Amino acid sequence: MNAAATGPEGTRWLAAADDLALQRLACRRILAAAAHAIEQREQFLIVLAGGTTPRGVYRMLRAAEADWSRWRVFFGDERCLPPEDDARNSRMAADALLEHVAIAPDRVHPIPAELGAAAAARDYAATLRGIPAFDLVLLGLGEDGHTASLFPGHDWGAGPRAPAALAVFDAPKPPAERVSLSARRLSRTRAALFLVTGESKRQALLQWRQGADIPARAVRPRGGVDVLVESSLLAAGDATAAD
Repeated sequence: MNAAATGPEGTRWLAAADDLALQRLACRRILAAAAHAIEQREQFLIVLAGGTTPRGVYRMLRAAEADWSRWRVFFGDERCLPPEDDARNSRMAADALLEHVAIAPDRVHPIPAELGAAAAARDYAATLRGIPAFDLVLLGLGEDGHTASLFPGHDWGAGPRAPAALAVFDAPKPPAERVSLSARRLSRTRAALFLVTGESKRQALLQWRQGADIPARAVRPRGGVDVLVESSLLAAGDATAAD
């Protein structure tokens, strides 16, 4: 891969030719991060995202050779729905990846959002207590600039005393009740990887690149973030092409 184009606050923009190329690149990045983490610390702590593009990535990962037994899986956010509801991020990840690889169930930590937002946020904060920095956080970008379930006009949990998990009661898209890792906790990671595809994301991406105060920009790990984006969403020369 060529050196990435770097924007404000250590944001690196990587352009992929299309959605399929982006998914392939994401798979390579995830597997490289996993191999490095396992070599250095004997386990790989990853936070999974929901959405259509991550689903494609997870399906691709099924065929990969990886030391799945060393993976430990967390989630960036969840909808307050029954555990088997198809709209749950944990259900999607299970269908696309987790039920097809050798990750032990006790190393997968879904958010218990069926308990309701307040109780689930407290429970997940307790789960994360004592967990060191994540190795990789996967995130998406919403049309309004949201990421995970951190929405414009809401508390993003970016302050130094923000809890690890936030209860969301009035999300602008259904279901209204959700749980999200805070921006502070999402930023406690060695690497953060945003996956951005689809024409509907163009305006949010432009706002981000212009420095607008959107939720995605609140995730600021020490090492910066990498944004994998379809080249059609960027003006010519706006990002480095990804191999």
